[in-house]
Amino acid sequence: MNDISTDILLLILVLLILLSAFFSGSETALMTLNRYRLKHLTDEGHRGAKLASHLLQRPDRLLGLILLGNNFVNILASALATIICLRLYGEAGIAIATGALTLIVLIFAEVTPKTLAALKPEKVAFIAAYIYTPLLKLLYPLVWLINMFANRLLALFDVHAAEGKKDLLSADEFRAVVNETKHFIPDQHSEMLLRILDLEKTSVEDIMIPRNEITGIDLTDDWSDIERQITHSQRTRVPVFHDSIDNTIGVLHLRKVLNLFARGELNLDSVTALIRKAYFIPAGTSLTRQLLNFQKKKRRSALVVDEYGSIQGLVTLEDILEEIVGRFTTDSPTRNFDILTQDDGSFLVDGGTHIRDLNRSMNWSLPQGGPKTLNGLILEHMEMIPEPGTSLLINNYSIEIMRTSKNAVQSVRIMPLHKDEDEPNQVDDQAEDTD
Repeated sequence: MNDISTDILLLILVLLILLSAFFSGSETALMTLNRYRLKHLTDEGHRGAKLASHLLQRPDRLLGLILLGNNFVNILASALATIICLRLYGEAGIAIATGALTLIVLIFAEVTPKTLAALKPEKVAFIAAYIYTPLLKLLYPLVWLINMFANRLLALFDVHAAEGKKDLLSADEFRAVVNETKHFIPDQHSEMLLRILDLEKTSVEDIMIPRNEITGIDLTDDWSDIERQITHSQRTRVPVFHDSIDNTIGVLHLRKVLNLFARGELNLDSVTALIRKAYFIPAGTSLTRQLLNFQKKKRRSALVVDEYGSIQGLVTLEDILEEIVGRFTTDSPTRNFDILTQDDGSFLVDGGTHIRDLNRSMNWSLPQGGPKTLNGLILEHMEMIPEPGTSLLINNYSIEIMRTSKNAVQSVRIMPLHKDEDEPNQVDDQAEDTD
Protein backbone atom coordinates (compact mmCIF):
# COMPACT_ATOMS: atom_id res chain seq x y z
CA MET A 1 0.00 0.00 0.00
CA ASN A 2 2.98 2.28 0.72
CA ASP A 3 4.07 1.91 -2.89
CA ILE A 4 0.82 3.36 -4.22
CA SER A 5 0.77 7.11 -4.70
CA THR A 6 -1.64 9.32 -2.79
CA ASP A 7 -3.33 10.40 -6.03
CA ILE A 8 -4.12 6.79 -6.92
CA LEU A 9 -5.48 6.16 -3.42
CA LEU A 10 -7.72 9.25 -3.73
CA LEU A 11 -9.03 7.98 -7.07
CA ILE A 12 -9.77 4.56 -5.58
CA LEU A 13 -11.50 6.25 -2.62
CA VAL A 14 -13.78 8.19 -4.97
CA LEU A 15 -14.64 4.99 -6.85
CA LEU A 16 -15.45 3.24 -3.55
CA ILE A 17 -17.76 6.10 -2.52
CA LEU A 18 -19.52 5.85 -5.89
CA LEU A 19 -19.94 2.09 -5.37
CA SER A 20 -21.32 2.73 -1.90
CA ALA A 21 -23.80 5.21 -3.41
CA PHE A 22 -24.83 2.58 -5.95
CA PHE A 23 -25.42 -0.07 -3.30
CA SER A 24 -27.36 2.30 -1.04
CA GLY A 25 -29.50 3.78 -3.80
CA SER A 26 -30.28 0.43 -5.47
CA GLU A 27 -31.34 -1.06 -2.14
CA THR A 28 -33.89 1.71 -1.62
CA ALA A 29 -35.07 1.53 -5.24
CA LEU A 30 -35.62 -2.23 -5.24
CA MET A 31 -37.39 -2.23 -1.87
CA THR A 32 -39.73 0.66 -2.77
CA LEU A 33 -40.79 -0.64 -6.19
CA ASN A 34 -44.53 -0.75 -6.72
CA ARG A 35 -45.12 -4.51 -6.73
CA TYR A 36 -48.28 -4.28 -8.83
CA ARG A 37 -46.68 -2.10 -11.49
CA LEU A 38 -43.67 -4.43 -11.41
CA LYS A 39 -45.92 -7.40 -12.09
CA HIS A 40 -47.60 -5.51 -14.93
CA LEU A 41 -44.23 -4.69 -16.54
CA THR A 42 -43.08 -8.28 -16.03
CA ASP A 43 -46.19 -9.59 -17.79
CA GLU A 44 -45.46 -7.20 -20.67
CA GLY A 45 -41.99 -8.70 -21.06
CA HIS A 46 -39.86 -5.87 -19.65
CA ARG A 47 -36.40 -7.42 -19.14
CA GLY A 48 -35.35 -5.21 -16.23
CA ALA A 49 -38.69 -5.79 -14.48
CA LYS A 50 -38.31 -9.56 -14.87
CA LEU A 51 -34.84 -9.51 -13.32
CA ALA A 52 -35.96 -7.24 -10.47
CA SER A 53 -39.01 -9.41 -9.83
CA HIS A 54 -36.85 -12.53 -9.66
CA LEU A 55 -34.43 -10.89 -7.21
CA LEU A 56 -37.30 -9.74 -4.97
CA GLN A 57 -38.70 -13.26 -4.68
CA ARG A 58 -35.98 -13.84 -2.07
CA PRO A 59 -35.34 -10.44 -0.47
CA ASP A 60 -33.05 -12.05 2.14
CA ARG A 61 -30.58 -13.06 -0.56
CA LEU A 62 -30.82 -9.71 -2.31
CA LEU A 63 -30.24 -7.79 0.92
CA GLY A 64 -27.38 -10.11 1.81
CA LEU A 65 -25.70 -9.35 -1.51
CA ILE A 66 -26.25 -5.59 -1.30
CA LEU A 67 -25.10 -5.27 2.31
CA LEU A 68 -22.11 -7.49 1.65
CA GLY A 69 -20.99 -5.17 -1.16
CA ASN A 70 -21.91 -1.97 0.68
CA ASN A 71 -20.10 -2.88 3.89
CA PHE A 72 -17.05 -4.10 2.00
CA VAL A 73 -16.62 -0.85 0.05
CA ASN A 74 -17.38 1.31 3.11
CA ILE A 75 -14.81 -0.46 5.27
CA LEU A 76 -12.22 -0.34 2.48
CA ALA A 77 -12.99 3.36 1.93
CA SER A 78 -12.51 4.01 5.64
CA ALA A 79 -9.11 2.28 5.58
CA LEU A 80 -7.97 4.22 2.51
CA ALA A 81 -9.15 7.54 3.96
CA THR A 82 -7.18 6.85 7.12
CA ILE A 83 -4.00 6.06 5.13
CA ILE A 84 -4.36 9.19 2.98
CA CYS A 85 -4.94 11.47 5.98
CA LEU A 86 -2.02 9.93 7.88
CA ARG A 87 0.25 10.75 4.93
CA LEU A 88 -1.04 14.31 4.71
CA TYR A 89 -1.62 15.28 8.37
CA GLY A 90 0.19 12.72 10.48
CA GLU A 91 -1.43 11.39 13.67
CA ALA A 92 -4.15 14.05 13.53
CA GLY A 93 -5.23 12.59 10.19
CA ILE A 94 -7.10 9.76 11.95
CA ALA A 95 -9.63 12.18 13.43
CA ILE A 96 -9.77 14.16 10.20
CA ALA A 97 -10.39 10.98 8.17
CA THR A 98 -13.18 9.85 10.51
CA GLY A 99 -15.02 13.17 10.44
CA ALA A 100 -14.54 13.90 6.74
CA LEU A 101 -15.44 10.40 5.56
CA THR A 102 -18.54 10.30 7.76
CA LEU A 103 -19.80 13.53 6.22
CA ILE A 104 -18.90 12.50 2.66
CA VAL A 105 -20.50 9.06 2.95
CA LEU A 106 -23.62 10.50 4.59
CA ILE A 107 -24.16 13.08 1.83
CA PHE A 108 -22.85 11.40 -1.29
CA ALA A 109 -23.30 7.69 -0.54
CA GLU A 110 -26.46 7.63 1.59
CA VAL A 111 -28.88 10.57 1.60
CA THR A 112 -28.47 11.72 -2.02
CA PRO A 113 -28.60 8.32 -3.76
CA LYS A 114 -31.40 7.03 -1.54
CA THR A 115 -33.47 10.16 -2.14
CA LEU A 116 -32.94 9.82 -5.89
CA ALA A 117 -33.87 6.12 -5.72
CA ALA A 118 -37.02 6.85 -3.73
CA LEU A 119 -38.10 9.43 -6.33
CA LYS A 120 -37.11 7.35 -9.39
CA PRO A 121 -37.23 3.74 -8.15
CA GLU A 122 -37.84 2.04 -11.50
CA LYS A 123 -34.94 3.62 -13.36
CA VAL A 124 -32.47 2.82 -10.58
CA ALA A 125 -33.85 -0.64 -9.75
CA PHE A 126 -33.98 -1.97 -13.30
CA ILE A 127 -30.38 -0.90 -14.01
CA ALA A 128 -29.27 -2.44 -10.70
CA ALA A 129 -31.07 -5.68 -11.52
CA TYR A 130 -28.81 -6.22 -14.53
CA ILE A 131 -25.77 -5.95 -12.25
CA TYR A 132 -27.07 -7.88 -9.24
CA THR A 133 -28.30 -10.91 -11.21
CA PRO A 134 -24.83 -12.08 -12.36
CA LEU A 135 -23.21 -10.78 -9.17
CA LEU A 136 -25.53 -12.91 -7.05
CA LYS A 137 -24.57 -16.01 -9.05
CA LEU A 138 -20.87 -15.19 -8.64
CA LEU A 139 -21.03 -14.56 -4.89
CA TYR A 140 -23.83 -17.02 -4.13
CA PRO A 141 -21.77 -19.30 -1.79
CA LEU A 142 -20.77 -16.34 0.38
CA VAL A 143 -24.31 -14.83 0.31
CA TRP A 144 -25.78 -18.23 1.18
CA LEU A 145 -23.46 -18.56 4.17
CA ILE A 146 -24.39 -15.11 5.46
CA ASN A 147 -28.11 -15.76 4.95
CA MET A 148 -27.87 -19.10 6.71
CA PHE A 149 -26.69 -17.48 9.95
CA ALA A 150 -29.15 -14.59 9.60
CA ASN A 151 -32.11 -16.89 8.87
CA ARG A 152 -31.23 -19.16 11.79
CA LEU A 153 -31.29 -16.11 14.03
CA LEU A 154 -34.67 -15.00 12.60
CA ALA A 155 -36.07 -18.51 13.09
CA LEU A 156 -35.64 -18.03 16.83
CA PHE A 157 -38.34 -15.34 16.52
CA ASP A 158 -40.52 -17.55 14.29
CA VAL A 159 -39.66 -15.51 11.19
CA HIS A 160 -38.92 -17.53 8.05
CA ALA A 161 -37.40 -15.70 5.11
CA ALA A 162 -38.17 -18.49 2.63
CA GLU A 163 -41.90 -17.84 3.03
CA GLY A 164 -41.46 -14.47 1.39
CA LYS A 165 -44.00 -11.67 1.47
CA LYS A 166 -47.40 -12.16 -0.05
CA ASP A 167 -48.60 -8.97 -1.73
CA LEU A 168 -52.26 -9.35 -0.88
CA LEU A 169 -54.66 -6.45 -0.47
CA SER A 170 -57.60 -6.42 1.91
CA ALA A 171 -60.84 -4.78 0.80
CA ASP A 172 -60.07 -1.65 2.85
CA GLU A 173 -56.54 -1.45 1.42
CA PHE A 174 -57.88 -1.82 -2.12
CA ARG A 175 -60.41 0.91 -1.37
CA ALA A 176 -57.53 3.17 -0.34
CA VAL A 177 -55.69 2.32 -3.58
CA VAL A 178 -58.76 3.24 -5.66
CA ASN A 179 -59.18 6.51 -3.78
CA GLU A 180 -55.51 7.36 -4.28
CA THR A 181 -55.63 6.66 -8.03
CA LYS A 182 -58.88 8.46 -8.85
CA HIS A 183 -57.02 10.97 -11.01
CA PHE A 184 -55.90 8.13 -13.29
CA ILE A 185 -59.35 6.66 -14.00
CA PRO A 186 -62.75 8.22 -14.73
CA ASP A 187 -64.82 9.10 -11.66
CA GLN A 188 -67.63 6.82 -12.77
CA HIS A 189 -65.29 3.84 -12.99
CA SER A 190 -63.74 4.46 -9.58
CA GLU A 191 -67.21 4.80 -8.04
CA MET A 192 -68.19 1.47 -9.56
CA LEU A 193 -65.10 -0.19 -8.10
CA LEU A 194 -65.90 1.19 -4.65
CA ARG A 195 -69.50 0.05 -4.91
CA ILE A 196 -68.36 -3.46 -5.81
CA LEU A 197 -66.36 -3.50 -2.58
CA ASP A 198 -69.48 -2.39 -0.70
CA LEU A 199 -71.47 -5.38 -1.96
CA GLU A 200 -69.91 -7.64 0.67
CA LYS A 201 -71.06 -5.28 3.43
CA THR A 202 -74.61 -5.03 2.08
CA SER A 203 -77.27 -7.72 2.41
CA VAL A 204 -80.26 -8.43 0.21
CA GLU A 205 -82.41 -7.12 3.04
CA ASP A 206 -80.93 -3.65 2.44
CA ILE A 207 -82.06 -3.40 -1.19
CA MET A 208 -85.09 -5.72 -1.44
CA ILE A 209 -88.55 -4.62 -2.46
CA PRO A 210 -90.43 -4.85 0.86
CA ARG A 211 -93.25 -7.32 1.27
CA ASN A 212 -96.01 -4.71 1.24
CA GLU A 213 -94.80 -3.39 -2.16
CA ILE A 214 -94.61 -6.78 -3.90
CA THR A 215 -97.22 -7.15 -6.61
CA GLY A 216 -98.03 -10.73 -7.51
CA ILE A 217 -100.77 -12.89 -8.95
CA ASP A 218 -103.26 -14.50 -6.58
CA LEU A 219 -104.63 -17.59 -8.29
CA THR A 220 -107.76 -17.42 -6.11
CA ASP A 221 -108.81 -14.13 -7.77
CA ASP A 222 -111.27 -14.00 -10.64
CA TRP A 223 -109.74 -14.70 -14.03
CA SER A 224 -110.56 -11.17 -15.20
CA ASP A 225 -108.48 -9.73 -12.33
CA ILE A 226 -105.60 -12.09 -13.09
CA GLU A 227 -105.69 -11.18 -16.78
CA ARG A 228 -105.64 -7.48 -15.94
CA GLN A 229 -102.63 -7.94 -13.64
CA ILE A 230 -100.77 -9.84 -16.35
CA THR A 231 -101.33 -7.24 -19.03
CA HIS A 232 -100.67 -4.20 -16.82
CA SER A 233 -97.76 -5.38 -14.64
CA GLN A 234 -94.64 -3.18 -14.63
CA ARG A 235 -92.37 -6.12 -13.85
CA THR A 236 -91.28 -8.99 -16.06
CA ARG A 237 -91.25 -11.64 -13.32
CA VAL A 238 -93.98 -11.75 -10.66
CA PRO A 239 -94.62 -14.21 -7.84
CA VAL A 240 -97.71 -16.40 -8.00
CA PHE A 241 -99.47 -17.43 -4.79
CA HIS A 242 -102.68 -18.67 -3.18
CA ASP A 243 -104.43 -16.13 -0.90
CA SER A 244 -101.20 -14.79 0.69
CA ILE A 245 -97.68 -14.02 -0.49
CA ASP A 246 -96.46 -16.53 2.14
CA ASN A 247 -98.16 -19.24 0.06
CA THR A 248 -96.08 -18.49 -3.02
CA ILE A 249 -95.96 -21.45 -5.40
CA GLY A 250 -93.68 -19.99 -8.06
CA VAL A 251 -92.72 -17.16 -10.37
CA LEU A 252 -94.30 -16.26 -13.68
CA HIS A 253 -92.35 -14.80 -16.61
CA LEU A 254 -94.86 -12.40 -18.18
CA ARG A 255 -93.04 -12.20 -21.49
CA LYS A 256 -93.89 -15.85 -22.09
CA VAL A 257 -97.48 -15.21 -21.03
CA LEU A 258 -97.85 -12.38 -23.54
CA ASN A 259 -96.98 -14.84 -26.32
CA LEU A 260 -100.04 -16.82 -25.27
CA PHE A 261 -102.10 -13.64 -25.25
CA ALA A 262 -100.96 -12.82 -28.79
CA ARG A 263 -102.04 -16.30 -29.98
CA GLY A 264 -105.37 -16.09 -28.13
CA GLU A 265 -104.45 -19.03 -25.89
CA LEU A 266 -104.36 -17.15 -22.59
CA ASN A 267 -106.29 -18.98 -19.86
CA LEU A 268 -105.73 -20.17 -16.30
CA ASP A 269 -104.45 -23.60 -17.32
CA SER A 270 -101.92 -22.23 -19.84
CA VAL A 271 -100.71 -19.63 -17.31
CA THR A 272 -100.33 -22.25 -14.56
CA ALA A 273 -98.22 -24.41 -16.87
CA LEU A 274 -95.69 -21.58 -17.23
CA ILE A 275 -95.15 -21.10 -13.49
CA ARG A 276 -91.54 -21.73 -12.49
CA LYS A 277 -90.53 -22.91 -9.04
CA ALA A 278 -89.84 -19.98 -6.69
CA TYR A 279 -86.31 -19.28 -5.51
CA PHE A 280 -86.02 -18.40 -1.80
CA ILE A 281 -82.98 -16.87 -0.08
CA PRO A 282 -82.26 -15.89 3.56
CA ALA A 283 -82.42 -12.21 4.49
CA GLY A 284 -78.80 -11.96 5.62
CA THR A 285 -77.25 -13.02 2.29
CA SER A 286 -74.62 -10.55 1.10
CA LEU A 287 -75.01 -8.99 -2.33
CA THR A 288 -71.67 -10.48 -3.43
CA ARG A 289 -72.85 -13.98 -2.57
CA GLN A 290 -76.29 -13.44 -4.08
CA LEU A 291 -74.85 -12.12 -7.33
CA LEU A 292 -72.83 -15.33 -7.65
CA ASN A 293 -75.89 -17.40 -6.68
CA PHE A 294 -77.99 -15.75 -9.40
CA GLN A 295 -75.28 -16.60 -11.92
CA LYS A 296 -74.93 -20.17 -10.68
CA LYS A 297 -78.66 -20.93 -10.61
CA LYS A 298 -79.46 -18.97 -13.79
CA ARG A 299 -82.07 -16.88 -11.96
CA ARG A 300 -82.85 -13.17 -12.04
CA SER A 301 -85.10 -12.77 -8.97
CA ALA A 302 -85.53 -14.31 -5.54
CA LEU A 303 -87.90 -14.06 -2.60
CA VAL A 304 -86.26 -13.05 0.69
CA VAL A 305 -87.37 -14.98 3.78
CA ASP A 306 -86.65 -14.52 7.49
CA GLU A 307 -85.64 -17.17 10.01
CA TYR A 308 -89.26 -18.31 10.34
CA GLY A 309 -89.71 -18.77 6.61
CA SER A 310 -91.99 -15.75 6.18
CA ILE A 311 -91.46 -13.74 3.00
CA GLN A 312 -89.92 -10.35 3.72
CA GLY A 313 -89.35 -9.01 0.24
CA LEU A 314 -88.20 -9.53 -3.32
CA VAL A 315 -84.73 -8.92 -4.75
CA THR A 316 -83.79 -8.95 -8.42
CA LEU A 317 -80.56 -9.08 -10.38
CA GLU A 318 -81.31 -5.57 -11.60
CA ASP A 319 -81.38 -4.30 -7.99
CA ILE A 320 -77.88 -5.65 -7.35
CA LEU A 321 -76.50 -4.29 -10.62
CA GLU A 322 -77.93 -0.87 -9.79
CA GLU A 323 -75.89 -0.95 -6.58
CA ILE A 324 -72.79 -1.09 -8.80
CA VAL A 325 -73.57 1.08 -11.82
CA GLY A 326 -76.34 3.28 -10.44
CA ARG A 327 -79.99 3.49 -11.37
CA PHE A 328 -80.79 2.41 -14.93
CA THR A 329 -83.93 4.52 -15.25
CA THR A 330 -85.48 7.37 -13.32
CA ASP A 331 -88.86 5.64 -13.02
CA SER A 332 -87.74 2.17 -11.92
CA PRO A 333 -90.74 0.24 -10.57
CA THR A 334 -88.57 -1.46 -7.97
CA ARG A 335 -87.00 1.35 -5.92
CA ASN A 336 -88.82 4.53 -6.93
CA PHE A 337 -89.12 7.40 -4.44
CA ASP A 338 -89.80 11.12 -4.53
CA ILE A 339 -88.04 13.93 -2.66
CA LEU A 340 -89.79 17.28 -2.96
CA THR A 341 -87.72 20.37 -2.21
CA GLN A 342 -89.59 23.05 -0.25
CA ASP A 343 -89.12 26.83 -0.41
CA ASP A 344 -87.53 26.94 3.05
CA GLY A 345 -84.80 24.46 2.05
CA SER A 346 -86.42 21.46 3.68
CA PHE A 347 -87.38 18.23 1.88
CA LEU A 348 -90.71 16.39 1.84
CA VAL A 349 -90.01 12.65 1.83
CA ASP A 350 -92.21 9.55 1.74
CA GLY A 351 -92.00 7.50 4.94
CA GLY A 352 -91.42 4.29 3.02
CA THR A 353 -88.22 5.58 1.39
CA HIS A 354 -85.19 3.38 1.96
CA ILE A 355 -82.56 5.10 4.09
CA ARG A 356 -79.72 3.88 1.82
CA ASP A 357 -81.42 5.43 -1.22
CA LEU A 358 -81.98 8.67 0.69
CA ASN A 359 -78.37 8.89 1.89
CA ARG A 360 -77.00 8.08 -1.55
CA SER A 361 -79.18 10.50 -3.51
CA MET A 362 -78.94 13.39 -1.02
CA ASN A 363 -75.44 12.70 0.36
CA TRP A 364 -76.88 12.48 3.87
CA SER A 365 -75.75 10.34 6.79
CA LEU A 366 -78.90 9.01 8.41
CA PRO A 367 -78.14 5.85 10.45
CA GLN A 368 -78.34 2.64 8.43
CA GLY A 369 -77.44 0.03 11.04
CA GLY A 370 -81.00 -0.75 12.08
CA PRO A 371 -84.29 -0.15 10.23
CA LYS A 372 -84.12 0.00 6.45
CA THR A 373 -86.82 2.64 5.82
CA LEU A 374 -87.38 6.16 7.08
CA ASN A 375 -90.64 5.04 8.71
CA GLY A 376 -88.83 2.26 10.56
CA LEU A 377 -86.09 4.63 11.74
CA ILE A 378 -88.65 7.07 13.17
CA LEU A 379 -90.66 4.32 14.90
CA GLU A 380 -87.48 2.88 16.43
CA HIS A 381 -86.56 6.28 17.92
CA MET A 382 -90.09 7.21 19.00
CA GLU A 383 -91.18 3.72 20.15
CA MET A 384 -94.71 4.71 19.17
CA ILE A 385 -96.73 5.86 16.16
CA PRO A 386 -96.20 9.64 16.26
CA GLU A 387 -98.89 12.20 15.61
CA PRO A 388 -98.60 14.69 12.74
CA GLY A 389 -96.65 17.74 13.89
CA THR A 390 -94.27 15.77 16.08
CA SER A 391 -90.61 16.68 15.57
CA LEU A 392 -87.43 14.77 16.38
CA LEU A 393 -83.70 15.16 15.80
CA ILE A 394 -81.67 12.26 14.35
CA ASN A 395 -77.99 12.70 13.48
CA ASN A 396 -78.44 16.46 13.14
CA TYR A 397 -81.44 16.07 10.81
CA SER A 398 -84.59 17.78 12.00
CA ILE A 399 -87.55 15.54 11.08
CA GLU A 400 -91.17 16.70 11.30
CA ILE A 401 -93.99 14.19 10.92
CA MET A 402 -96.42 15.45 8.27
CA ARG A 403 -98.83 12.56 7.80
CA THR A 404 -99.39 9.18 9.47
CA SER A 405 -101.73 6.23 9.18
CA LYS A 406 -102.76 3.83 11.94
CA ASN A 407 -99.53 1.86 11.74
CA ALA A 408 -96.96 3.88 9.79
CA VAL A 409 -95.51 7.30 9.03
CA GLN A 410 -96.64 8.32 5.56
CA SER A 411 -94.61 11.48 4.94
CA VAL A 412 -92.09 13.68 6.75
CA ARG A 413 -90.34 17.00 6.33
CA ILE A 414 -86.54 16.84 6.77
CA MET A 415 -84.30 19.84 7.42
CA PRO A 416 -80.55 19.02 7.54
CA LEU A 417 -78.87 21.07 10.29
CA HIS A 418 -75.31 22.39 10.11
CA LYS A 419 -72.90 21.11 12.75
CA ASP A 420 -72.03 24.65 13.80
CA GLU A 421 -75.62 25.68 14.49
CA ASP A 422 -76.46 26.48 18.08
CA GLU A 423 -77.65 22.99 18.94
CA PRO A 424 -74.93 21.93 21.34
CA ASN A 425 -76.08 19.05 23.50
CA GLN A 426 -79.15 17.57 21.85
CA VAL A 427 -79.23 13.80 21.82
CA ASP A 428 -79.84 12.02 18.54
CA ASP A 429 -83.22 10.60 19.43
CA GLN A 430 -84.59 13.73 21.08
CA ALA A 431 -88.26 14.21 20.23
CA GLU A 432 -90.65 17.04 20.91
CA ASP A 433 -94.42 16.81 20.62
CA THR A 434 -95.62 20.09 19.21
CA ASP A 435 -99.33 19.32 19.54
